[in-house]
Amino acid sequence: MSDQPLLRFPDGFVWGTATSAYQIEGAWDEDGRKPSIWDTFCRQPGRIRDGSSGDVAADHYHRWAEDVALMASLGLKAYRFSVAWPRVIPDGSGAVNPAGLDFYDRLVDALLERGIEPFVTLYHWDLPQTLQERGGWLNRDTARVFADYAHVVAARLGDRVRTWITHNEPWVTAFVGYFLGEHAPGMQDPLATFRATHHLLLSHGYAVEALRAAAHLPLRVGITLNLSPVHPASDAEADRQAADRFDGLLNRLFLDPLLKGSYPQDLQPLIGSLLPVEPGDLERIAASLDFVGVNYYTRTVIRHDPALPVLELGQVQPAGSEYSQMWEIYPAGMYELLMRVWRDYRPADIFITENGIPVPDGLDFDGRVRDGRRITYLRDHLIQAHRAIQDGAPVRGYFHWSLLDNFEWAYGYTMRFGLIYVDYATQKRTVKDSGHWYAAVVRENGVR
Repeated sequence: MSDQPLLRFPDGFVWGTATSAYQIEGAWDEDGRKPSIWDTFCRQPGRIRDGSSGDVAADHYHRWAEDVALMASLGLKAYRFSVAWPRVIPDGSGAVNPAGLDFYDRLVDALLERGIEPFVTLYHWDLPQTLQERGGWLNRDTARVFADYAHVVAARLGDRVRTWITHNEPWVTAFVGYFLGEHAPGMQDPLATFRATHHLLLSHGYAVEALRAAAHLPLRVGITLNLSPVHPASDAEADRQAADRFDGLLNRLFLDPLLKGSYPQDLQPLIGSLLPVEPGDLERIAASLDFVGVNYYTRTVIRHDPALPVLELGQVQPAGSEYSQMWEIYPAGMYELLMRVWRDYRPADIFITENGIPVPDGLDFDGRVRDGRRITYLRDHLIQAHRAIQDGAPVRGYFHWSLLDNFEWAYGYTMRFGLIYVDYATQKRTVKDSGHWYAAVVRENGVR
């Protein structure tokens, strides 16, 4: 495809990759780290598809220097990673673990030495188990404790880290963890779902204040949301209404309070009484955001389900579409979503903080990983991102999910998202064809 014209991205566009602590670090009980809710969840029979856990994962805790060198070899400009709360403050509150902070200190220094900008996510789902035993995200006090944790991390890294993300995908934390029960802590309680939702958003507001108070230099602070265009399965009125409700629960339930200072009005009859809002909460949640992080993988197609008239969380898989191992492949949704966020909410900046595809990668006889489907997916989505930029969306960067193959939550090690193949038996890393392709995108600041 080298004869195709180059679609150049704006000067200064940030090209990176993303990971999360529990999915890659391993070393689950080393150097003072205590269990998270995911350590507990993985030990419950039947929770993880292949019976695995993140105990070792991609062993990044020990191999971080090699991984930073690989990022540098690909020419990456930025790296989005998460800090493990139970590694830094093992009980969630109280005593700080110096060894935990030292790990991230070394990682940040190594990234900067290679010209790679760190983007730090404070929470990517690994709540300390001690806090869960005190109520977890159902306990309003967890929001304030999260701010204390944010202050500790920023006080240590904030002299070098400029860009901070409070939460990754709070919708998943609340709905998959508390309603569907497919993620830690594994509850199935609608009342708990919305209580957790509000406290997650409130904790973001508290953390923004804490980050800015601890700042050593001007910070950019944002939050990352999993967003999706929501389409009705048909033109039937029931399907259209179901799609509107789901859009409210997936997208507007988080975008509205963060960027408009209120929960969606059309959801008030359904869930208003379930949100434990106290005076001043919405003002705190709507504290000034420097950017919104958008995680986009697929669209959502909804058909009305009479058995679930309110929380219609089922997705229709349209016939005739192309699919990955997990979702429909729908590149046009990238453009639609970016333009909708820009049109309806006018954030100062947008970063695409995750986008990627699981395909069944493997080493060929010559040691090469030929993952052409991933290249096609990335090219098609980057073209749509470029189109959105041309039409005015303030998209400032793109982070591929993920740098490495890793522990994919309830799927265990059965899904591979990385630009770099990990042989879990040996921990040997191999850059896939998609990694070399992405390196060319970064080098040319554009896609062909």
